[in-house]
Amino acid sequence: MSDAGWLAVRWLHVLAMALFVGGQLILVVAIIPALRGSDRDALRAIARRFGWASLAALAILVATGSALASHDMRWSSGTLHVKLALVITVGLLIAWHLRRPGAHAIEGLVFLISLAIVWLGLALAHGPLPFG
Repeated sequence: MSDAGWLAVRWLHVLAMALFVGGQLILVVAIIPALRGSDRDALRAIARRFGWASLAALAILVATGSALASHDMRWSSGTLHVKLALVITVGLLIAWHLRRPGAHAIEGLVFLISLAIVWLGLALAHGPLPFG
């Protein structure tokens, strides 16, 4: 693939990450406080739409992340291994949250781990690698 093609893959990866992490931030900072207690149906509809968008973003992140790890020969990187363990943890937490939507601490944990995943992604792309 050309350099422009790899740039497009990286762009998709960053865009999907922005949707996933940025969407969580917007929900917590703006939408939930504005609708809490007043319109539960609207809040559920927004959460459902964000859930589907997040699922699509995660699929894009897995596909583009795998391609980038292969292209950049990072599969043996300890930093990538930690990042992948955190991605799996987020996936498990999301599955748990779907079964227990009232457990709001899970949402906060997903967000904090997502921020750590972003930091590790930046380390993989730009260094230094904290875990080799």
